Amino acid sequence: MSAQKFEAFLAKLYVDDNARSRFLADARREASNAGLTDEECAALEKIDFVGLELASASFARKRASRPPRKPDSNLTRWLRRR
Repeated sequence: MSAQKFEAFLAKLYVDDNARSRFLADARREASNAGLTDEECAALEKIDFVGLELASASFARKRASRPPRKPDSNLTRWLRRR
């Protein structure tokens, strides 16, 4: 199993409305298209679809209520790489 790929796919489902809609229409196909293993695809077919939608809506509200983040300066980005 590729935990990193699996977690990235789940994160995308929480924040991307189009990806989530495709997943809800055909969970196995979307998981397989994302390069997940057969075990991971089978696990995702059993996901709580209502819970997924509720969590996604909750995360969207939290993101919307946050003040906009200032873009990093070139110096900040350079320092982060060190």
